[in-house]
Amino acid sequence: AGRGTDIKLGAGVKDAGGLAIIGTERHDSRRVDRQLRGRSGRQGDPGSTQFYISLEDELMRLFQSERIAGLMDKMGHKEGEMIQHSMVTKSIERAQKKVEENNFGIRKRLLEYDDVMNTQRDAIYKKRYSALSGERLEVDLYTMFMSLTSQLVTDAKSENNFAALQHSSWEILGYNPEITEAEFKSQSAAQLVDDYQDKFMHFYHEKSQRIIDKLLPICTDVYKNEGTRYTRINIPFTDGRARALGIAATLKTAVETNGKSIWKDIEKAVTLAIIDDEWKEHLRNMDELKDSVQGASFEQKDPLVIYKVEAFALFQEFIGRVNKNVTSYLSKGTLLIEDAPPRPAAPIRRPAFAQNNSAMQRAEAERRMQQQAAANAGRENSGPVTIVHDGPKVGRNDMCPCGSGKKYKNCHGAN
Repeated sequence: AGRGTDIKLGAGVKDAGGLAIIGTERHDSRRVDRQLRGRSGRQGDPGSTQFYISLEDELMRLFQSERIAGLMDKMGHKEGEMIQHSMVTKSIERAQKKVEENNFGIRKRLLEYDDVMNTQRDAIYKKRYSALSGERLEVDLYTMFMSLTSQLVTDAKSENNFAALQHSSWEILGYNPEITEAEFKSQSAAQLVDDYQDKFMHFYHEKSQRIIDKLLPICTDVYKNEGTRYTRINIPFTDGRARALGIAATLKTAVETNGKSIWKDIEKAVTLAIIDDEWKEHLRNMDELKDSVQGASFEQKDPLVIYKVEAFALFQEFIGRVNKNVTSYLSKGTLLIEDAPPRPAAPIRRPAFAQNNSAMQRAEAERRMQQQAAANAGRENSGPVTIVHDGPKVGRNDMCPCGSGKKYKNCHGAN
């Protein structure tokens, strides 16, 4: 419709009648037709518009153009003759109106589908913001821990299977439950859940304190000696199965809080990483669900109702996976390199965590160190020494740095 184009009338055009708009068909939307007509009288300039439409156009064929064609034949109109009758004009407007109503219904239906996603998006974004800002993170993690541990104990108690509780505790949490088989059988489900949760939280706090005690002296030493160069330190953290996370902890805050901020940074990074990964997977599942429920209309069922029910079930599964994975990662997580201290993070802004193929990186680093050591030993015993140029590289067509005024390729770079 010419939007974004400034059509200025040249000399003599106004006297000739201004800009003439010729439309070769009518659009499905009357709005676009009006935009085209508006170009002819832009900013008060003179002009005219003329639209041409055939009964074989897509817009007319959708709405009984055959009936109109038959009526025109009975009235004696011949093939190719121009028809300017109000009945035809009104039928075109009715056709456009029906198309617009149909498009409005489609958009309204899509909005109803989007409302389901918006509800879920608001809920998970609040949880993600809590992890990002640190507000309510402790409460959210406690809820995750209680939900998962309660489910583990309840499932094992319902089957009266103590071995299942031991297996699931070790596999998911890396925790050997401090409950005897006699206690498992004698206590009620509620008592067993409370006892298990109290002992697990004690195990979790002890484990986090051990990591803090290991990292705090390193952070303190780096902060005192290298505090002017580095503001954060990179902590490699993994659960041994999922991808390792490089967690950036602020040195000053770690020292001031006596190491408490270190574990909080670990909890934040782990929670954010797992929420983001699971959310992307959930979005793919929702897209597949939206496509699959459309077939319900053949069963005389409303696809939107089925979509809402199935979407709620998928969201519950998604929350369950987040709770399980976050709890498992934090419970089983440990420093990637126990004996080597974490390296200071570069004084540039970088993400709080990044994917780290640790085993491959360590193997590659060791291989390079061995090669370097062998090369250094060879240099000490052999005569020739490789010359390494530390200065900037000179291009062939650059001026020679010797000051001769010639190009490098014609001077010192000739050979």
